Amino acid sequence: MKNTIRIERAIKNITQAELADLVKVSRQTINAIESNKYVPSTVLALKVAKVFEKKVEEIFSLEEEDWQ
Repeated sequence: MKNTIRIERAIKNITQAELADLVKVSRQTINAIESNKYVPSTVLALKVAKVFEKKVEEIFSLEEEDWQ
């Protein structure tokens, strides 16, 4: 699954640590999500989307291999 968290953070001018504080996870978790090393839970994805005032599917999208 790919995401636009890095872009959204730049638009809002917030750091990984600040986003992590807002959604109650570690900065390392945000880094892992941005790096596509970790797929967030539904709850975490919803929290991230809410911070950016967007729908989940505007932040996260499936890639072709996700359908395999």
